[in-house]
Amino acid sequence: MNRTVRYNYVIGDVQGCFEALKALLKEIRFDADQDFIWFAGDLVARGENSIAALRFIKKLAEQGSAATVLGNHDLTLLAYARGIKPIKEKDNVRDVIDAIDSDDLIDWLRKQPLCLFPNEQTILTHAGIPNIWNAEKTAQLAQEVEAIISNDDFDVLDDFLKEMFGKEPALWSDQLKGHERIRCIVNYLTRMRLTDAEGRLEYSFKDALDDPMPEGFKPWFEFESLAAQSHQILFGHWAALNGKTISDRIQNVDGGCVWGNQLMAFRLEDQQMFAVDNPVI
Repeated sequence: MNRTVRYNYVIGDVQGCFEALKALLKEIRFDADQDFIWFAGDLVARGENSIAALRFIKKLAEQGSAATVLGNHDLTLLAYARGIKPIKEKDNVRDVIDAIDSDDLIDWLRKQPLCLFPNEQTILTHAGIPNIWNAEKTAQLAQEVEAIISNDDFDVLDDFLKEMFGKEPALWSDQLKGHERIRCIVNYLTRMRLTDAEGRLEYSFKDALDDPMPEGFKPWFEFESLAAQSHQILFGHWAALNGKTISDRIQNVDGGCVWGNQLMAFRLEDQQMFAVDNPVI
């Protein structure tokens, strides 16, 4: 950014809820000339207007007023657009695929990162950061994925997208190579909720913190975090958390808007949370 920013906001999973996004920007009195928005990924999918949300966020980013990380639904949209995977009925993204500017939207989306640093003390990913990675390693591993999905050779992108959907390996190792390595990084940064103490992923649990969890697994943020020692971690993805403050070092921003709850914006300067109800549901 080459301009002075008044306020930085981190906004949780929009999921195509364009009316809620407009309401939230009105609530925070967002000024594109003075403020900056960091989106936590999942820009599209199950809301009422994915195409409008994606176009709007792309425009904000191109004018230097926003940035986004990629979420699991954004990556899935890439697979839909490339013909790698059939569109699920519950994913309301056909409007994006069929749009006259679809190629431009998809090309822009695939060049977005999986990890951002809104400031020197803050790190943002879609699903969080496993306790076994520090902030520097997270950024380095995210860049490995970014190099593939943004590659000018679409064969490189397609080869990975064909291999992206899978749960193994569930545990990180520095010795992982090829598609297994990239898939594992993607799963940590875009799909993670529960892990064990070693960092092994568990995929079935999506509920609230007071619900029973599989034996041996806990929310990733309940383990001592290497990244949180140096940075405040901001993440979305887990709608059941409803924007919960985990600690002064870890903050969720997903209010479950697409499920009829709220869209949230977390202001970095004073750590204040703003929220609006979804006007469509």
